[in-house]
Parts: sequence; C-alpha cells; structure tokens
Amino acid sequence: MISILKTFPDKKNASLTLESLEPGSWINLTAPSKEEMDTVSRAAKCPADFLAAALDPEEASRIEADDGCLLVVINVPKVEGNFRFDAIPMGVIITTEHIVTVALEQNDVLPSSPQSLAAVSTFKRTRFLFQVLFRAATLFLKYLVQIDRRSNAIEANLRKSMRNEELFQLLDLEKSLTYFTSALRSNRSVVDKLIRLCANAQMHEIVKVREEDEELLEDVKIEYDQAYEMVQMYSNILSGMMDAFASIISNNLNMVMKFLASITIILAIPTVVASFWGMNVHVPLGGHPLGFWGVLAISALFAGGSAFLLWKKHML
Repeated sequence: MISILKTFPDKKNASLTLESLEPGSWINLTAPSKEEMDTVSRAAKCPADFLAAALDPEEASRIEADDGCLLVVINVPKVEGNFRFDAIPMGVIITTEHIVTVALEQNDVLPSSPQSLAAVSTFKRTRFLFQVLFRAATLFLKYLVQIDRRSNAIEANLRKSMRNEELFQLLDLEKSLTYFTSALRSNRSVVDKLIRLCANAQMHEIVKVREEDEELLEDVKIEYDQAYEMVQMYSNILSGMMDAFASIISNNLNMVMKFLASITIILAIPTVVASFWGMNVHVPLGGHPLGFWGVLAISALFAGGSAFLLWKKHML
C-alpha cells in the first residue's frame, strides 16, 4: 500500500499520488509489492534495495548512504496481544526531494492521516527523521511502563494463587523485554552513528541539520538511553521474579511431599502395632476383655508421639 502526504507552510496538508508527486512529499509504503517498490524507486529516485531493506523481519538497525540517498533502518515497537510485545524493522529513506518510509505493517510511530501531521513538516526531511526516531523511543517507553504494570498485576495474582496461566503471561512479558532490549541496543547504535554522520560536512547535502534539529537529536539520544536503562532494569526485575516464583513452586512441592511422608509414617504406626497382635502366638492382653481397646490405645499413643515429634521438626 502506498500513501503520499505533504505539509505546507500554511499548515494545510494534502494527500497526493505518484502522478502528482511534488518535492517535499512523504511517501509511506506498507507491505508493498514488487511493482509498487519499482514505481516508487523511479519516482523518488532512490535505490530499490533501500526500499526492500526493511521488509526483512530479521533486518538489523543500520545506516547506509548511496546515490545521494540516506537509509536509516530502525526497530519500532508493536503490540501483539495483552501480554505480548515485539519489535519490527522500519526503513526511513531521505532523498534530495522526498522522504520515504517502508514497513511490513502499520505501526503507531508514523502519522496515519493528513490531520495527524500537525506537528511535522514533510519538507524538513532531516527533522522528520528525527521526529520518527523520537516517536519510536517514546513508544518504547510507553510500552515498557505497560509491561511493568502488567507484571505487577500478575505478581499480585500469583501471590494469591499459583496458576500456569499467570506464569505463561510472565514468560510472554519476559520474551517481550528480550525483543525490546535487542531493538533498543541496535537503535542506540544507529542514533550514535547518526550523530557522527550529521557532524560530517560531506553529508550536509543529504542531511541538512538546523539548530533546532540538533536539540531534537540530543533529545532522541536521551530518550533511547533512558529506554535502554528501563528495559534492562525491568528485565532484571522480571527475571528475578521468575526465579523467585520457581523457587516458591519448588518449595511448595517440597512442603507437600514432607507432609504426605509424615502422614504416611503416622498412619503406618497403627498397622505395625496391630501386626504384632495379629501373630498366631500368645500375646499380652490376648485374653483380656479390654485387649482390643488396649492395643488401640497403644497405637494411638505411638501415633500421637510420632505426630508430635514430626510437628516439632516442622514436618507437619
């Protein structure tokens, strides 16, 4: 799918087509076909392999310059379910006249309509790139807060009742944090390289950095550093929580096994005592009218004594 948007200095926004493409336009490709990529490559004058770079789900974040175009591939967050998050690659291409974005699917990083372009200017291509990077960082932070809240809610439920459902939810959150850690690590490398690139005079023809853009780029770096620190902290907390609950489950199992073993010992004592009086020989109280009750009392005495000893040793 292809969508083309352009902002104007008078704050009027317009949707364009490839036939009416104007300089300063933003071309957004979502899961494009080969024909669409070839058409956009000719219209925007950018390498076709740049457009295909972000269509690989395993593509790593990187920066590449070629033929007067700059390709920036970053990982952006997405929500897959209540307890599942992931990161997918998205490419941002700056040409001499246009800015092109490519992704496998819709995401919350990019503006979705002309009405949502109020805060961006498509003709300021470098600033647009920095705003995309900043928006991706803020989304990472937003989803990290959601992950933390959900893990706290799951922990509260697990304190009441140990169920597999909550443990699987924690596992999904732990996997999500792993994906976020990898994505943020590579995105930070891209931002650091972009800062060095902006300082290179040879790249000023492609990447035109204004004073306000430098401040925005610094904010982008701060946001990614903060997000990376948060994801590492939450990963450590969640990993420790998983280990703690694994230990609790193991401890609960040990307690149940000790209790069952103690009950087995106590119940075995009357059987042992009764077996002595079941022998085909003369035994004490054998002919006494209260012999049965005497044996029963002896069994109860030994069983009670054993139960008391086991209780003192915290086996019951």
